[in-house]
Amino acid sequence: MHVSADPILRPFAWHDVPAISAIYAHHVVHGVATFDTEVPSEAMMAHKFGTMIDLGHPVIVAERDGVLVGYAYASTYRPRFAYRFTCEDSVYLAPDATRQGIGNLLLGKLIAESRAFGFNQMLAVITGGTAASIRLHEKHGFRTIGHYPELGFKFDRWHDIVHMQLGLREIRAEAAEG
Repeated sequence: MHVSADPILRPFAWHDVPAISAIYAHHVVHGVATFDTEVPSEAMMAHKFGTMIDLGHPVIVAERDGVLVGYAYASTYRPRFAYRFTCEDSVYLAPDATRQGIGNLLLGKLIAESRAFGFNQMLAVITGGTAASIRLHEKHGFRTIGHYPELGFKFDRWHDIVHMQLGLREIRAEAAEG
């Protein structure tokens, strides 16, 4: 019996765009983690990731046995200049890579890299009813700061949004005390 290696976390590379696009496409077509209803092209995904890389924002991928199985990034929450120290996280896994601790590893590294980048607050915008994502964020110290009913309409039904927040400076202070 072959046992898969532990996932390797590494920075994004341009050759990751097709695999990232495929993972995201799965979530667009089959899930509610994103409210996109049409699959973006690889060119659109490359542009999105290129913008984050140009800004120096954290973009991480997880590989197992040479196959990209997930990715995470933190980018500016809103485009207005006053929001430049607040980021929103995103974590996406390949459909066969869930419930294996990969999301936990990606989010932990993303938080550390976001703190090092200089972000002050990290927000998670999570579709209501996705308990695993909410639990993952709670495990990393996020707290729920808002619940917004029926904000998105996908797959012929309304979906709520849960906002969660993590103060990144608080992590720094706690680490200094410990």
